[in-house]
Amino acid sequence: MSVSCIIPAYNEAGRIAHVLRVALSHPDITQVIVVDDGSHDGTPEIAEATANGHPVFQLIRQPQNGGKSRAIATGIEAATGRHLLFLDSDLVGVKHTDLSALIAPVLEGDSDVALSLRRNAPRVWHWIGLDYISGERIMPRALLAEHTDRISALRSFGLEVFLNRLWIAEGLTVSVVQWPEVDSPLKAQKYGMIAGVLADARMLADMFRTVTPMTALKQIVALRGMRVPQ
Repeated sequence: MSVSCIIPAYNEAGRIAHVLRVALSHPDITQVIVVDDGSHDGTPEIAEATANGHPVFQLIRQPQNGGKSRAIATGIEAATGRHLLFLDSDLVGVKHTDLSALIAPVLEGDSDVALSLRRNAPRVWHWIGLDYISGERIMPRALLAEHTDRISALRSFGLEVFLNRLWIAEGLTVSVVQWPEVDSPLKAQKYGMIAGVLADARMLADMFRTVTPMTALKQIVALRGMRVPQ
């Protein structure tokens, strides 16, 4: 089955090369789309240089920063694979085996969709066995093909809770895949303490403008009940 990998990126010149190399060299991935969201630090140039003409690589440049949701919508519209794999562009320590572990349950029919649980996800997510706002997910493209306008209109960090809503409405089975050696840098590490705190606040605001805190809690409960045994 074909898999289109969509990597949204904004000012990730220092991290995207590693993520991109892993995606480009994975045998199950048939298309890799980097959507540069108006970066001004050389991110698209580094992506092009890393891909070095790889036949499955596609770079889409957004003329200005529009947020993650809009970048993902753009990637979906360009995707041709039967399944869509979303990867954040700043992952640290991700390897082939991690992508294989995430992809396999869906391609082998053990679950309808899958998401990651990274090593440095908040401890509470490990305790409940689910990162309900994970940015690393795989799902059928048909699930999202008719929703790109809605996704594009979401606030920047409303994407994951919107996807949760779709998964729950469809009653899909979910694999939660442990990534015990993969981290996503904290915003305070990337931007500095004050800017990082403000970025976290904006993320939470985007989420809770998309769904209420009570709805988010209900999503967590519902997704736990949709998990398949690992």
